[in-house]
Amino acid sequence: MVDRHEERLRGPEAFSDIPDNAERSEALFREMGKVIESPRCMNCHPKADSPTQREGRPHTPPVTRGVGGMGAEGLQCSTCHGEENVTFTNGEGSIPGHPAWHLAPATMAWQGSSLKGICEQLRDPERNGDRSLDELVEHNSEDTLVGWAWTPGVGREPAPGTQELFGALTRAWVDSGAVCPGTAG
Repeated sequence: MVDRHEERLRGPEAFSDIPDNAERSEALFREMGKVIESPRCMNCHPKADSPTQREGRPHTPPVTRGVGGMGAEGLQCSTCHGEENVTFTNGEGSIPGHPAWHLAPATMAWQGSSLKGICEQLRDPERNGDRSLDELVEHNSEDTLVGWAWTPGVGREPAPGTQELFGALTRAWVDSGAVCPGTAG
């Protein structure tokens, strides 16, 4: 049985019939956007100083980014977020967890940006965590905090597809020129 989330994200081969390389690259990024714009990614890439949670709702309790995206002194992320997801005793939700749970740096804020704006940001090392495009492929393919988006715990919809598929789309996008939406042609 195919996971319903995987069905919603097409792999790079779905774009092989687009003859123009720039148009194919743009289409690949639009497909990546299904993951990038999902709540699993957006919640931890806020433009404000506070994350959102669940499906884009304000974080409870109210918290701030703090030094290194780890929360304010006295109320760091690890106060509530442990090394793994913890299901509520009633089984109707969970507290997300990961050993390196933190917000993305403010320079990597996406909430409220267009997909084109996010794409331009991801291509810019000054705004993407000082990563080359090849390092971005590795980050999307292998980083376990990115991978949390597909195992977010009870009560949260996973990001579309799989991390492996997202990484393959990222590789195909980079290999085709890393063209951003609205710039092909």
